[in-house]
Amino acid sequence: MENMIINHLAVFAAAISAFVIGGLWYSPALFAKPWMKANGFTEKSLEGANMGKIFGVSFVMTLFMAYNLGFFLGDANTDAMWGLTAGFLAGFGWAAMGLSIVAMFERRPAAYMFINGGYLVVALSVMGLIIGAWR
Repeated sequence: MENMIINHLAVFAAAISAFVIGGLWYSPALFAKPWMKANGFTEKSLEGANMGKIFGVSFVMTLFMAYNLGFFLGDANTDAMWGLTAGFLAGFGWAAMGLSIVAMFERRPAAYMFINGGYLVVALSVMGLIIGAWR
């Protein structure tokens, strides 16, 4: 594609947005309790994790996701609406469905699929919106 445009600041902002959304999504204000139940976690079982490593590696992976979406949206004619649409399609059609297939084989409850899949749909939709709008 000779007219490919990747705005690296937009990609970075999109990755940050996924972290902000995740912070809210998995907070006590929204889905922390049902997420813990769906995973069989307790407050005690979550203690002692290396959160620096978890957040650091997760951010790098989220940055890869944002760049991947950025490459799909790299056409010079991409706009905010197409970014939002592509993000939704990636989140729902690939990420949430892939997660749900694996979750079914792992015998995870439906709540696990809806909570985590829902996060992926919302996060990728917003990431696509940011990348599409910030040309």
